[in-house]
Amino acid sequence: MIFIPLSFHSRKGWFRSPIVDKADARKDAHSNLLSKKETSNLYKIQFHNVKPECLEDYNSLEAQVQIRLHEDQDYPCEVVGSWNTWYGEQDQAVHLWRYRGGYPALTECLKKLNDNKEYGEFRKERAKMLVSRRNQLLLEFSFWNEPEPRPGPNVYEMRTYHLKPGTMIEWGNHWARAIRYRQENNEAVGGFFSQIGDLYVVHHLWAYESLLSREETRNSAWLKEGWDSNVYYTVPLIRSMESRIMIPTKSSPLQ
Repeated sequence: MIFIPLSFHSRKGWFRSPIVDKADARKDAHSNLLSKKETSNLYKIQFHNVKPECLEDYNSLEAQVQIRLHEDQDYPCEVVGSWNTWYGEQDQAVHLWRYRGGYPALTECLKKLNDNKEYGEFRKERAKMLVSRRNQLLLEFSFWNEPEPRPGPNVYEMRTYHLKPGTMIEWGNHWARAIRYRQENNEAVGGFFSQIGDLYVVHHLWAYESLLSREETRNSAWLKEGWDSNVYYTVPLIRSMESRIMIPTKSSPLQ
């Protein structure tokens, strides 16, 4: 991963309403206060570190399985996007899945996959290509749009923030106001926070036409009054942060 000094860090988002109620951490869990009430989507993000000589075969195998799952209506899951890391940790695949229906949908899907002998063979074959893997279960912030397929070509950036425990509500309150600074170029893809796995982790996903477009878009935010305040107040909430530049695979809905 690319570790970015906090002094150069900036934030983004997708504006849903000009009026945002400030969440009160004393009244409910941050997962209820910050996630979308109108949907029950649960997301899973996977990080697969692949043997360098196997990456092409891995992408091909993974694409076949994703297509099969999309075509089969019995599985309440869908891949939102699949990428290979370009800058950051090399020979890495990143997959973002959506379960419409939350934890019950996840449980149903896992049970059906465990009973699927063909999927079991896929897992065995995939295991031969991997060095390591990890995942997280995520919810989406209420003030971001739901990720939707988009045409390419784009390069994607996943900015990951490891927050200090107890600061997620404050982070959400600042970002609910600050996201209006990043609407102009349609770069916002999705914003998520972890529920299972590493906790107090935020992922912001962005799409750009190029690395130059990324630089220009991020620099333009600093010309808008109020963006500097968002950076000032959110930087102290962060323990560490990292950036991945990713290229979508051929089968990814996000191109």
